[in-house]
Amino acid sequence: MDDASIDVKRAARDAAYAMPLEDIDPGDNELFRTDTHWPYFERLRKEDPVHWSVSPEAEVGGYWSITKYNDIMAVDTNHQVFSSEPTIVLPDPAEDFTLPMFIAMDQPKHDVQRKTVSPVVAGPNLAAMEPIIRERAAAILDSLPIGEQFDWVDKVSIELTTMTLATLFDFPWEDRRKLTRWSDVATAAPDSGLFKGTTPEEIETERRGELFECVEYFMRLWNERVNAPPKGDLISMLAHGESTRNMDRMEYLGNLILLIVGGNDTTRNSITGSVLALSQNPDQERILRADPEKMIPNMVSETIRWQTPLAYMRRTALEDFELGGKTIKKGDKVAMWYVSGNRDEEVIERPNDYWIERPRVRQHLSFGFGIHRCVGNRLAELQLKIIWEEILARFPKIEVVGAPRRVPSCFVKGYETLPVIIPTRT
Repeated sequence: MDDASIDVKRAARDAAYAMPLEDIDPGDNELFRTDTHWPYFERLRKEDPVHWSVSPEAEVGGYWSITKYNDIMAVDTNHQVFSSEPTIVLPDPAEDFTLPMFIAMDQPKHDVQRKTVSPVVAGPNLAAMEPIIRERAAAILDSLPIGEQFDWVDKVSIELTTMTLATLFDFPWEDRRKLTRWSDVATAAPDSGLFKGTTPEEIETERRGELFECVEYFMRLWNERVNAPPKGDLISMLAHGESTRNMDRMEYLGNLILLIVGGNDTTRNSITGSVLALSQNPDQERILRADPEKMIPNMVSETIRWQTPLAYMRRTALEDFELGGKTIKKGDKVAMWYVSGNRDEEVIERPNDYWIERPRVRQHLSFGFGIHRCVGNRLAELQLKIIWEEILARFPKIEVVGAPRRVPSCFVKGYETLPVIIPTRT
């Protein structure tokens, strides 16, 4: 770590501990863009693990932050008290633009809709997809420039995950980068630089316009598949599924956004995070390269913990509930900060270290728990495993040559760019 990075982290820690506790708002996007959120969560875990704060964003307002591992588990597994409706993010949906999706539904509707799409990421289908993913990963890596700087996010992470997502949807191949764009548009903060508009109203109009383009595109695919025999892709499953075939346009869009973001954004950020983590921890890269067959599965799980590609999930209390000496009132918003629980010193040994030989390496919160545990977790792990098997077979080194540019979002904990060079073999 260079001197400038050390100074930034020291300043962030000083600011986090100097601020009045009640003023800490861990949902500040800027903390995640600058990677300076860590000391704020550290302080909350120590001093106020069930923390009430009020966001300056009107659509967020007041909410509880749950920052310790066991408390997060208590909320995440108690769907009788903590509801996923109406949304899993802190901002409330606009009354005129609500997007129902099964991750933001409670039982029984959640269960039947999830069951409709889960076969696409079940064991037999993953086994069939593995050689396809491997072939594409190999082609991507073989096309990379050697000895020249390039952006790993664009050339590798986005390309592999978007190819995989296009396969799951049986989406027109030449348009696959539309999936990337729609994923970004759905989750981007207004100040992300992704939009042409300058006012909140202009940005929201632009966002809605692009998401309507998304659903119109997918409606054409739906109409093709609903009039054909059922197949194994996600659109056909939704079109023929008993619990999903009568969805209205907005519910269809909501579930599309869920599947696009869940199948693309999170995995691409874990792939990028793995390159960054190994670059920052050369001792761990040496361990990985010394015994890849044994260590790649460990590295995959440790990366997903260390990266935590979705920083939190929201719930809404259905009744008053006591947690950590605080009373969460009926109707209150609750943010389960997975990014903090994955660094909980009381549960995770050496939580801030990237340690691929970690005992109980699969003990992390990144996929969530309970009925909403990530349906595509095995596909995410498979893509990360394959890309590193193929990397280690080709490249002795991937050099990170500049700081990553991070996504300005407290929800999607990700990367916009990561400059790298693959050195010429000597």
